[in-house]
Amino acid sequence: MSLFTATLIPGLILVASAAILFFKRDLVEKFAKKSLRSTPLAILTMGLGGGWFLYHVTQLGAADFGNYKTLLFVFFLAVGVLSFFFVRDFLAVRGAAILWLLTAKVLLDAAFMQPQVSRLFLVVFVYAGIVLALYLGTIPFKLRDFFNWLFARKTRANALGSFFATYGLALCVVALSY
Repeated sequence: MSLFTATLIPGLILVASAAILFFKRDLVEKFAKKSLRSTPLAILTMGLGGGWFLYHVTQLGAADFGNYKTLLFVFFLAVGVLSFFFVRDFLAVRGAAILWLLTAKVLLDAAFMQPQVSRLFLVVFVYAGIVLALYLGTIPFKLRDFFNWLFARKTRANALGSFFATYGLALCVVALSY
């Protein structure tokens, strides 16, 4: 993936998210609160994240425990399946965190060894997302608390939408300047 694509796609996603938040705030609130404990969404996010992770396990070289990749594959597959039985609460949030961490690797690989100024907006966004994903992956109920706080006042949701729109547009402009 090129740095242009890796910068433009998150920018467009942020702008689209801001537009949806501005114009369909009630729908976003309902979906956000319902999705936290949604079993179908947990199956989707954990399935995609787990499958993507297991693919990476199959690609391990000898220096990265590649000699044990079959054992690691079976172990992590069992952990993924058993999580649906023993850690069911907020599993969709954990799956989304896994997906973001794996996506972050792709985005950071695109920015690797590029001029520092050109990749700064993307890298800051990705690392902020990594910190957030690690936090929410370990304490997923905090996302519920955040949604309750965010949608308690319309101005808070609008402020978040404004931030998303501004940063998304900045990413798009930066991407087009490469």
